[in-house]
Amino acid sequence: MEIKVKCNCGVEQCPEWAILELQGVVESQPSIANQIQGLEIGRLCCSSSASSLVNYTFTVGYHELSGTKLSLKKPLLVLKKKKVVQQEGSDSNDVLEFEVIGVIRHKILFKSRPKALISKPQVKDKKASDK
Repeated sequence: MEIKVKCNCGVEQCPEWAILELQGVVESQPSIANQIQGLEIGRLCCSSSASSLVNYTFTVGYHELSGTKLSLKKPLLVLKKKKVVQQEGSDSNDVLEFEVIGVIRHKILFKSRPKALISKPQVKDKKASDK
């Protein structure tokens, strides 16, 4: 079986993606288990320090993870599966093709345990509440 891989964007034009590698499991609540598509699970922030080292923080609920960016030894492709129907006169049926929609060259590794974020209760201003 022949599988074709097409890239319509060109070698240098492919969108670049990254992998987030977490130590543990991200679980959803049972009430929304079938509605995960498009669900925001956290916030990823990037900050650079004086030593030109880039640090990443990933906040999920009340937990914050710290990580670093690493290059992959071999890049990975992000593919979209397509079935191409052949003309009626040909011998083979459907041909399977994959379209390249992105390239992964880096991963962001979060190898430490999450830090718990504790927030202070908001103190109301008495003057504002008296009005």
